[in-house]
Amino acid sequence: MNYLAHLYLSGSDPNLIIGNFIADSVKGKQIENFSEEIIKGIKLHRQIDMFTDSHPVLERGKEALRPKFRKYAGVVMDVFGDHFLAKNWHDYSKTDLREYAEHMYSFLHKHKELFPEKARYTLHYMSMQDWLTNYRHIEGVQRALSGLSRRTTFASGMENAHKELERHYLFYQTIFHEFLPDLIRFVDTDHEVNLKGLLIG
Repeated sequence: MNYLAHLYLSGSDPNLIIGNFIADSVKGKQIENFSEEIIKGIKLHRQIDMFTDSHPVLERGKEALRPKFRKYAGVVMDVFGDHFLAKNWHDYSKTDLREYAEHMYSFLHKHKELFPEKARYTLHYMSMQDWLTNYRHIEGVQRALSGLSRRTTFASGMENAHKELERHYLFYQTIFHEFLPDLIRFVDTDHEVNLKGLLIG
């Protein structure tokens, strides 16, 4: 899952939110620079990634994407996941998506002095371009995947992956609706994250 899902799955715990957001920017022994509470958020992010990468439902989507996007199929699925979470946000939260996004931008900016440089850079563009709410639009998916494509060493084709979403929308939507409840239960039960505002299950 991508930024919106990782933030959502942090619940309302400030340290989990920070750790989950910065996790991809924390390499090796850098983790020792953070408090125990923020480290829990970093580890939560990594556990979510492991759960997602090995889930058989998501594997169906990645199999469909691999012929065109090869090793980046999982990255494409992550962005598709944020699209469907944003598109169906009212099913998963009592808070309006725009209100939630603005709260997250404000909160993360207040604590950005704790972030690695890469995470501060990401936050700047994420808030300036309003990634969290724009994921609900195909144009937002295209923008996110085009940005990721520009950062790959080899040609990935991800800038065109939104076309696969448009062509096979119901297929990927079904995968999302099968998968997300499992991910929520994993985080809520195994990691005891308090997902306030949850409307399902």
